[in-house]
This record gives sequence, structure tokens and C-alpha cells, in this order.
Amino acid sequence: MSDHKVMLRNRHLVVAAEIAADAFGDVAQVYIVYYANQKALLLAPMDDEIFPTVHKPALQMLKKRNLQGDKSVSLEEILIDNDLDDTDRPLVFMHQPGMSFLHITL
Repeated sequence: MSDHKVMLRNRHLVVAAEIAADAFGDVAQVYIVYYANQKALLLAPMDDEIFPTVHKPALQMLKKRNLQGDKSVSLEEILIDNDLDDTDRPLVFMHQPGMSFLHITL
């Protein structure tokens, strides 16, 4: 991956290994929800018990992208449903170490 820790690439969210490991651990799926009014994409690991009670997320496969451990999630449905720009680019994100949660601005 480039110097960017979170990117949109080929309609997939690509998260650098160190961020993915801290935010999601080694789960195979993540909860994902998009709030259009805030342009906020929220993700949490599938073993988070609180996230699905606070939000109405979908479960998406979290795929290992390369040997370095970068992870990817398809955003095709969210991009199409919300008529969002699907241009490959770095994304602004918030993540606090030790928190199993990722906030991305789309």
C-alpha cells in the first residue's frame, strides 16, 4: 500500500495492515454503515456486541489484500446507492489505537 493508511481503490475500501489489525483484529467480517448526512462510513468488527444495537449495519467480508496484511471491504453497494464518487483516492479517517472502530469520511 502507499503512504496512505485508508484508500478507496476499485470501489473497495483498503485499510493498511496496522490500522486494520488494531481496529478489527482477525475477524472475517465487519459491520458497516454509511450515514449520508454526515458523509460518515463507520466500521466495527463482527464480534462488537454494541455496534449493531446502536447502528443498523450490514455485515461485509473483510478480505486480506496482500502479504503485508492490508485488508479490503467492497463499497460498491454503498457507492451506488448513495451516488458517491468512486474515484480511487486516499480517504480521511479517524481511529484511536485500542478502539475497535473506524470512522471514514466519503
